[in-house]
Amino acid sequence: MIPAMRSALSRRHFLTLTAAAALGGMGVAEAAEGPRVATLDWALLETLLAIGANVVAAPELLQFREVAITPQVPATVADVGLRGTPNFEVLRDAKPDVIFNSNFYAWADDRMRLIAPVESRAVYKPGESPYQLSEQMTLAIGERLALASARDLVDGLREKLDVYRQQFAKGDHRPILPINLGDSRHFRVFGSDSMFGEVLARTGLVNAWPDVTSYSATAPVGIERLASMPDAWIVLIPPHPADAYAQLQASAFWNALPPVRDGRVLLLGSINPYGALPAAMRFANLLAGGLTHAWNG
Repeated sequence: MIPAMRSALSRRHFLTLTAAAALGGMGVAEAAEGPRVATLDWALLETLLAIGANVVAAPELLQFREVAITPQVPATVADVGLRGTPNFEVLRDAKPDVIFNSNFYAWADDRMRLIAPVESRAVYKPGESPYQLSEQMTLAIGERLALASARDLVDGLREKLDVYRQQFAKGDHRPILPINLGDSRHFRVFGSDSMFGEVLARTGLVNAWPDVTSYSATAPVGIERLASMPDAWIVLIPPHPADAYAQLQASAFWNALPPVRDGRVLLLGSINPYGALPAAMRFANLLAGGLTHAWNG
């Protein structure tokens, strides 16, 4: 194994050790006794959990726990199955007082209105800022559920990103390329219109991806495109196929890339790529931990 890759693996180990504390500054609220709420959307789910809403039902919880990692999902939350084909009987049995839904799953609104009132909150809309929409959504839900912790989440993340902006200003000022592996030959890249891209901009970092990414991300992109960004930090954001990174490490092309040779590769913990403010916070914390360790290592 070449020294640069050994260095990258050391960073991966560092980030694995620090991942558990990634949301330490977010101030996740304790579950509240209040209206019983349900959702089909993961961005809404992580927000509801983060502000301490009384969540009673949500979809694909096993995968959510593996992908989003945080906030933690209480064992009392009922799993309604797949987001695309939810089990409406389980949703009904959970007895929600209100169901928060997004534009992604608007097709289910009429069915869910037979169970409880449905309120729509969009986070990802073409041409609009997912960060701003997430702030608006968080504050609107907080007001609806009378949870002051929603304002705490919004203000706390703004303050944390300001701290990271000052911290990153002391770094090497290289651009950041946030990507997710599809396989060892293709990746998805997150542009300026993604949540990850907005975190980069709000912390004073430059996104290395020069092109517009239609609706937050572009995929699939051939691995050869990495050769056009020799000065960047490559930031790998799981989840990705289990063998994709191992195969990539064995690739002569990958190992010849300047960022790989120079140890400018970070492998973060898993993050929900279409999350809301909690995902933004997790990305910012993991990125800050990795870059700081690399710059000072």
